[in-house]
Amino acid sequence: MQLVDTVMSLLSLATMGASDAALAGGAASAHQLGAEPTKMGPLALLIPLLPLLSVVLITLCAVFKVKSKLPAWITVASLATAFGVTVSVWQQVSATPGAHVSFGYEWISFSWGNGVGQSFAGNFSLYIDQLTCYWMLFVTGLGALIALYASEYMSHDVGPGYNRFFTAFSLFVFSMACLVMGDNLLMLFLGWEGVGLCSYLLIGYFYQKPVAVDAAKKAFVVNRIGDLGLLMGLLTTFAVFGTIEYKEIFKAISTGYTSSGIALQGHWSGIVIPALLTAGAFGKSAQLFFYVWLPDAMEGPTPVSALIHAATMVTAGVYLIARMFPLYTVDPNLLVLSGVAWAGAITAFWAATIAMAQFDIKRIMGYSTISQLGFMFAGLGVLTTTGATFHVLTHAFFKATLFLCCGAVMHGFAGQLDLRKLSGVMWMKGWGIVGVAMLIGCLNLAGFAFTAGFFSKDMILAQAFVTPDTKIIGSSLVGWLLLLTALLTAYYTFRVFFRVFVGPVQYEPGDEHHGADDHGHGHGDHGHGHGAAHAPAHDKGHGHGHDGHGHGHGGEFHPHAPGWAINFVLAVLAVASIAAAGLYFVNKDEHGWAGHMMARSSAKFVAPGEHHGDHAAAGHTAPTDEKVADAAHASAGEKSAKDEELGTFLGQDPHKVMYYVSGVLGLIGIGVAFLLHKQGRTQAATSPLAEKMLKAPIFGTLAPHAQRKWYVDEIYNFLIRVPLLVLGHIFHIIDKLFVDGLVNLAGAVPVFTGHSLRSSQSGVMHRYAAGMAVGVGLVLLLAVLVMI
Repeated sequence: MQLVDTVMSLLSLATMGASDAALAGGAASAHQLGAEPTKMGPLALLIPLLPLLSVVLITLCAVFKVKSKLPAWITVASLATAFGVTVSVWQQVSATPGAHVSFGYEWISFSWGNGVGQSFAGNFSLYIDQLTCYWMLFVTGLGALIALYASEYMSHDVGPGYNRFFTAFSLFVFSMACLVMGDNLLMLFLGWEGVGLCSYLLIGYFYQKPVAVDAAKKAFVVNRIGDLGLLMGLLTTFAVFGTIEYKEIFKAISTGYTSSGIALQGHWSGIVIPALLTAGAFGKSAQLFFYVWLPDAMEGPTPVSALIHAATMVTAGVYLIARMFPLYTVDPNLLVLSGVAWAGAITAFWAATIAMAQFDIKRIMGYSTISQLGFMFAGLGVLTTTGATFHVLTHAFFKATLFLCCGAVMHGFAGQLDLRKLSGVMWMKGWGIVGVAMLIGCLNLAGFAFTAGFFSKDMILAQAFVTPDTKIIGSSLVGWLLLLTALLTAYYTFRVFFRVFVGPVQYEPGDEHHGADDHGHGHGDHGHGHGAAHAPAHDKGHGHGHDGHGHGHGGEFHPHAPGWAINFVLAVLAVASIAAAGLYFVNKDEHGWAGHMMARSSAKFVAPGEHHGDHAAAGHTAPTDEKVADAAHASAGEKSAKDEELGTFLGQDPHKVMYYVSGVLGLIGIGVAFLLHKQGRTQAATSPLAEKMLKAPIFGTLAPHAQRKWYVDEIYNFLIRVPLLVLGHIFHIIDKLFVDGLVNLAGAVPVFTGHSLRSSQSGVMHRYAAGMAVGVGLVLLLAVLVMI
């Protein structure tokens, strides 16, 4: 009762505090920040405060040593309520177009002069527009569902570990809310660092496992490298614009001049600032050289993978570029966006080739996430903010579904994740919902016709060919590379499905099975069975069956089917993944619901070929002109459409033919996976056609190297880790021999002198007297000589 009373008191105080602060700041926001007054202030502030309140309450659970699922229910309730509040805020924003700044309180404010740009202000305020609502809808909604899933998945750890997990979980969502909802770059940066800290805590949750600790450190260090670019971009933005508030930055871009009179057209900041911000985005979203942290992050509990690697943290880089998109269009040559397009396409293709050859199904989904993030960045680069953000939304649903299905398999088969050791899971009693959800997720990821993933990916592919190569360097080549990646994606996605979920029922438990008939789930996520996954493969990376284990369901092990919480969450996510396709047909004249939302936010951009073909390209003009950045966007887009010759796909309108092209490629990839893997783990790739395909030189030569991830980790180890270790040893030697040596020498000299003189101390008095006489005589002699 004491705990319940404390919880209710805190809830009441938090709600009253949030409302009072927002009401008090309502008038101030309009005056100080130049935004129109808004009645949504108290409501909007609840979105970040609710997960923060959850952190406080779960901390109390730890203090009172609660050993139940109460921390999970607190998290689910707070995030579900935050989702409801987000829906309400979105409805109010939709009714009053334009951005709203909800002033919280003046946090950091100081000045060093009276001139323009000689003061700094960092307010705890919220910037609410359609992009904000768009992101927070799936952050809070998926966060609540994943927390419900975790309530069962982490049930083996009820107690201190349970409290620790859900504290970090809630703190992560709070940090994500600050990142997305903050009205300035400082709040974004603090939220950015907050999600980085929480990801470190969650990835390294199983701190008893050295591999999990190493993965957490790797993620933390790699992200800090990218964060340095973001910090430099923030400081450079302030140096040029004299502010870090979005509204003032967008106003300067729309007028072409900063508050200090700097003309932005042709200014170096139009390239340097976006480039620095992009470095931060690439680090957080695992692009190019920064991708190496994400696959290792699979060592964390599976709900963490679904939360961080599907819907929230890894998409923060996409959000950053979408939010600051007006700044990216200041440079008339769009050089940084060209780099973003190519970086995304190369990363997407590279990660897909690695995913094709892996055996750990969770790591396959990790590499798939890197690849799909590449599609999103490529979409931003080829000027379709709508396509990129729509793919963020669809990917959030179907990738969360896939990760959680993998987690259900891992949970039920004692940590088994090796696709060579499982088959027929879909046909087992109690696994029907998992199998159907996995199929729906795979169809979306593969871009199967008329799925949500198909539509969002098609928007990016079509725009890559529509955008002229003179506008975005090599845009059509980016499109071809993405098409090839789409083919590979369909193959490796259904390689997992056909191997693990269809075929005869055959399985081997993972390393967490200890021989007892405990249903194989008593140890949750501890251990991933990596010994099996990385053992020499019978199929040499091609997909041959693992043929030395028999059926694997003898003995005393019995797989444990998921409970109601896991099945319920998977069912909801599967339905949401299907329903998301319908969003493409909402506001069709604006290219779907995502286009309608982006057109009323800072992510608005009128892309080349906006009215090309039957329907518009991504990024559309809003029917109203209420955002201060709209003028800059509209002028740039209209100039593109008028002055540039639009691209085609083999002489055809990309928007008319890309449906068929991407759909056929998806079917080809699925068909190849069916031929190679439909017979389950023991008979996979045994048909004559399959054998002939696998004997092709390209498979035999490249597959083993792809299985080793193209040796990128080894290269990093050789080029970075080994030199740093050698340098560290050299400095250690210098420190010991020279620095410490000099200090030790200063102490050794008097010690040595003392030891040398010790033998003269015999204790015979007449010798001391003789010595003194000789000394006095020498002094007198010296005095006489001086006087002479």
